[in-house]
Amino acid sequence: MRKLVLAAALSGTMLTLAACSGAADETTDAADTAEVEATEDAAAVETAAVLDANTATAEQLAGTEGVSEELAAAIVAGQPYASVTGLNAKLLETLSAEEAAAVLTSVFVPVNLNSGTEEEIRLIPGMTDKMVHEFEEYRPYADMGVFDREIGKYVDEAEVERFKNYVTL
Repeated sequence: MRKLVLAAALSGTMLTLAACSGAADETTDAADTAEVEATEDAAAVETAAVLDANTATAEQLAGTEGVSEELAAAIVAGQPYASVTGLNAKLLETLSAEEAAAVLTSVFVPVNLNSGTEEEIRLIPGMTDKMVHEFEEYRPYADMGVFDREIGKYVDEAEVERFKNYVTL
């Protein structure tokens, strides 16, 4: 959902800029633009660092989109978190569910692939019902190579790499 919203926002911005500059190519349609932007968004997410909420400093957290200095201090005060559900509960004390989900894209407590609960897995940004099932189906994971191979059957390599930002063994 976050990707769709971001893609839509970026599409609108690019179309507005193109229209204002007079350089709009009339043969380019919105679907092509959205597809390119979605690919760029996936690449940006893949390269973006995800902070571990258990080790991040208040300064690092405050530099993250959606995290105020007060929230950063509250997150640090709650360290260590036993799981991402604890972090999510801390976020929900001051943020809406949508705002908390947005913060979880860049601040997270890694989910153990072999012991993480369904609730923890569902908090991984971009997780779908099907992927929750696939994550659980291939347990136990002997190593990350098994994760790459098995989850790679359902999503592309870039998405597997993105998921790896949120999981551990």
